[in-house]
Amino acid sequence: MNITLSNPTKLLLGLAFIAILSVAGTRVFADQDCNDPIADWQPREVLRTLLEAKGWKVHRIRVDDGCYEVRALDEQGRRVEASYSPATLELVELEIEDDKHERRESREHHDPSR
Repeated sequence: MNITLSNPTKLLLGLAFIAILSVAGTRVFADQDCNDPIADWQPREVLRTLLEAKGWKVHRIRVDDGCYEVRALDEQGRRVEASYSPATLELVELEIEDDKHERRESREHHDPSR
């Protein structure tokens, strides 16, 4: 890329583009909710057992943004999507779909065994 000061518009556009890319890249890394070292992670089956003991019917547990993401039906039969810390199994985020297919979100941290 050959940038010269004789064309300030190109220079400004190039700098603006670089600034946008750097902000967008920072935002991607800021979204990561869980930063637990993999060596500290508990097995997914431990989380599944805790949730099933609460009456949840677990459909899937996968890793997303460093968290365990659970899709399940809760004890009231509502569809839920929840994120848990893989090391502590604390709730990071909870989305509940009610009968009207509306979503309620909570970002409370608590123990899944409660």
